[in-house]
Amino acid sequence: MKKIVLALSFMISSMFAHSAIMSCFDNADGTITCEGGFSDGSSATGVKFKVEKDGKIIFNTKMNEYSEVTFDKPSGNYTAIFDAGEGHQVKINGSDITE
Repeated sequence: MKKIVLALSFMISSMFAHSAIMSCFDNADGTITCEGGFSDGSSATGVKFKVEKDGKIIFNTKMNEYSEVTFDKPSGNYTAIFDAGEGHQVKINGSDITE
């Protein structure tokens, strides 16, 4: 029984060993850049990224080899979403993105 508990404890702690992180900034040229990653330093290359506005996806791509995405700044309210799977999603409202 102890071995099972220890294994489960290890598996649970491994699941929470890293958290998804993302920061976005306004480039002051009509574009926004978002950088993603994980708290353990893992790369976010290839992680899904999208921008939603009024409940619709207006931009859909993946993080590049530098774990970054640059997109044209939408007008009005929008949300930038870093989606590395269940439990690893970060959303940033466009109104919170500054230079």
